[in-house]
Order: sequence, then C-alpha cells, then structure tokens
Amino acid sequence: MAEEGEERVTKPFKLVTAGFDARFPNMNQTKHCWQNYVDYHKCILAKGEEFPPCRQFKLAYRSLCPSSWTQRWDDQRENGTFPTRLDV
Repeated sequence: MAEEGEERVTKPFKLVTAGFDARFPNMNQTKHCWQNYVDYHKCILAKGEEFPPCRQFKLAYRSLCPSSWTQRWDDQRENGTFPTRLDV
C-alpha cells in the first residue's frame, strides 16, 4: 500500500477476449466456449503445451467460459467421464 503522501503507480491494463467466430454468430456463447475448451485439449494432446497456436484456444475459452464449468470439465477429464473424445 502507498504511504500517505506517496504517489500510487498504476500500469495500463488491456482487456482481451475471444474474437468473433462466424461459426457462433449468436449472443449465447456457450457452444463457442465448449468448442474452444475441446480444441485446446485436442491441440495439446496432439502437439504439446509448448505449441504456440494452442494458446489461442486457451485464451478464448478462459475468457468465454465460467471457471466453474472448466473446473467441472477438468474433473470429468481426470475421471474419464468427459463426454467428448480428445484423442481423435
């Protein structure tokens, strides 16, 4: 915390979210969220976490999906009950 009389320094912050995707033209972005989550995990299984294009899917699903959903999907993947095959 800044002491009394001391100037507070702030840094600029740029908010970035997923861009427009013509496959999901409606306001409801649930399917867009789901598809980016699935695409990210398929990408890292195929190419590895170090593959830069995979990062775009992660940024998109992290900005579109509620964290409670992604946590549930992560748990389902760990338990083997995830409804989509990611190794295809």
